[in-house]
Amino acid sequence: MTPERSRSLFHSFNHAAEGVIQALRTQRNLWMHFTIAAAVLVAALAFGVSRLELIVLLLAITFVLVAELVNTAIEAAVDVASTSFDPMAKLAKDIGAGAVLIAALNALAVGYLVFSGEVAERSSRFLDRLSNAPAELTLVALALTVIAVIAVKAYTGRGTPLRGGLPSGHAAVAFSGWMAVTLILDDSAHRFLISSVTLIMALLVAQTRVETGVHSASEVASGGALGALITLFLFQAFG
Repeated sequence: MTPERSRSLFHSFNHAAEGVIQALRTQRNLWMHFTIAAAVLVAALAFGVSRLELIVLLLAITFVLVAELVNTAIEAAVDVASTSFDPMAKLAKDIGAGAVLIAALNALAVGYLVFSGEVAERSSRFLDRLSNAPAELTLVALALTVIAVIAVKAYTGRGTPLRGGLPSGHAAVAFSGWMAVTLILDDSAHRFLISSVTLIMALLVAQTRVETGVHSASEVASGGALGALITLFLFQAFG
């Protein structure tokens, strides 16, 4: 290989790395995907997944990251080419976002299939120590969660009971419901699946509160923690 060709190859890799770094600096979704990918790989080592499972995880992670990078490139190109609203430009961006969505759903399914058995087995050892509780206790937990949210907002003077402020009432109720469902289904064969679906729904509620600008990430996180902990405490104390 000639020196000129070697330098050209080096510059190509350098430009590619700069593109990834720039995308990480400017695209919050890509940074989130990289963070989740790192967490998944650490979990894979912790759970001792097989070589084949690790290969599948790596392929799913790569698929998501590549789709997000391509989507970022499409958005940048469309923004440069379009100086005003163009339906075709919007369509191009939507298609790129759709590719990311498909890749993310595929990665979610792969992660569930790889980790579900091990996580279900380990979590059941903890959940089996918690008593099954009646529906009345769930209602009390949800009511106390709402009361606690209103009390904290009244103390801090921020937001209203249904909008804004610390903590997020929607997130608190959503995660309280997730915890209650998880604990009530103590003897169900489908407990892990139902708990996972409920958790995803709670996370989607929390995400919508952040995406709409009603709450910050810290307000949503504090609300979710408050609701889950209140419910867990009540089930342990009175279940």
